[in-house]
Amino acid sequence: MAVQSGVYRGVSAADRAAERRSRLLDAALTVWADPEIRTTMTAVCAEAGLSERYFYESFSGLDAALEAALDHIAAEIEDISRRAADAAGQDPEARVRASVRAFVQLLEDDPRKGRVAIIEAVAVPKLRQRRTQLLRHLAHESALEAREHFGGPHRGETADETAGLFFIGGMAELVTAWLDGTLRVSADEIADAAVRVLLGLYR
Repeated sequence: MAVQSGVYRGVSAADRAAERRSRLLDAALTVWADPEIRTTMTAVCAEAGLSERYFYESFSGLDAALEAALDHIAAEIEDISRRAADAAGQDPEARVRASVRAFVQLLEDDPRKGRVAIIEAVAVPKLRQRRTQLLRHLAHESALEAREHFGGPHRGETADETAGLFFIGGMAELVTAWLDGTLRVSADEIADAAVRVLLGLYR
């Protein structure tokens, strides 16, 4: 649906559309993360306080909205982890600990994000492949990070990518157990475990 032109109460049509899209994404996150609520377009619109007309202004359908929510979380995880690592300096161990700690803190601050990205996305057939793509992207980024800061001419690119997949896959399972209450550990203990694993994989 086309966005109407014009300014209303000092806010442009494009800004109003962006604000509605943001509300719908947040609503999708809330509904999707709640196992007691069936994830439907109607439920998302009700949570956002917007009509279906505005839903279709931003998304072609429910799967598109859920994929956008998943992509937004993945981008936030990547951004916050990278910024934390860069702030930690050049020491590889400090970078890993800061990166993972920031990631876990994000999930502590908003548990919806971890549940959606790591648990709920698996249950949606059309999004399962997208989740896999995002995890492999994060694995590749981990491999690039390790290659830059751990070095090692004896190890090839394939070995780095393999280790990255091991690391991200293991982190996904660890965080899943933490989120569903199977594993009772602190955020610092998760970060410490991640450091041990990554050091073992790349050194």
